[in-house]
Amino acid sequence: MSAGAQPGSAQPGAGRAGDGLEGSRVSFARGSRLVVDGVDITVPRGAVGALLGPNGAGKSTLLHLVAGVEQPEVAALTLDGDDLVSLRRRDRARRMALVEQDAQAPDGLDVEHVVGLGRIPHQSAWGGDSARDREVVARALAAADAAAFVGRRYDELSGGERQRVNLARALAQEPELLLLDEPTNHLDIRSQLATLGLLRRLADDGLSVLAALHDLSLAASYADHVVVLANGVVVAAGEPSDVLTPPLIRAVWGVEASVLRHPSTGRPLLAFAPAGADAPPAPGAGGADAPPARGADEPARPLGSASAPA
Repeated sequence: MSAGAQPGSAQPGAGRAGDGLEGSRVSFARGSRLVVDGVDITVPRGAVGALLGPNGAGKSTLLHLVAGVEQPEVAALTLDGDDLVSLRRRDRARRMALVEQDAQAPDGLDVEHVVGLGRIPHQSAWGGDSARDREVVARALAAADAAAFVGRRYDELSGGERQRVNLARALAQEPELLLLDEPTNHLDIRSQLATLGLLRRLADDGLSVLAALHDLSLAASYADHVVVLANGVVVAAGEPSDVLTPPLIRAVWGVEASVLRHPSTGRPLLAFAPAGADAPPAPGAGGADAPPARGADEPARPLGSASAPA
């Protein structure tokens, strides 16, 4: 996975023609609380879709409903025109893969075996690993930048390393639809950019990608389409530049936002500040706790240096 992939440099929708994911009126309740309320969502073939929203908005639940982890109470869900709700679990696993935030694996398994679990939907009950299975696993490890972990135990990896192995496991399923819940969780900035760059390239090769993200700037940089959820309801959907506006961000997340432009790609680049009374004072605004202003001719002291004694 190369960290040098430029966000927005690929042409959206460059993969195979097809319907992709279509969902309408998707609803789900826990007890008396409606967690997902009549959500419509579309992720065409060759596109990256981003689910956005504050904590508790329903993003993870919606991914689980699409993946079949939980069953919607009301929904029409199709993948390339095929009804997902009626698909058997094994058939669904052949066509889509879900990367959870904190996915687990059986204790003691090494990395190659964990990624090999992604081949189970394609294997017969007694077939075992074939040469092609091993080839697919090797390609998935390389794509997720996890090949260096071969020979290590999964439970000895760091959180970020596990996240890359979990992605490799999903890629080993050879899905048509890739679902990811916070795929950049635990990752350093290089690995975040590399992961989103990989998802962008997979979409350009024809995969449908739907990821729940907290980082709005990453979503704006890499997604073709964003869906903003709040309290289980879609409040906005469309292209990032149309949806991620300061008024929308203030209404949903309760923060102030400035929308800039990425100097290389022209995609939206977001900067945030606390709203209202939570906002820090502007530099030079004064106040009892403000540091004394530096004179125009006074040189700035190096960061961390002490004042000279009087």
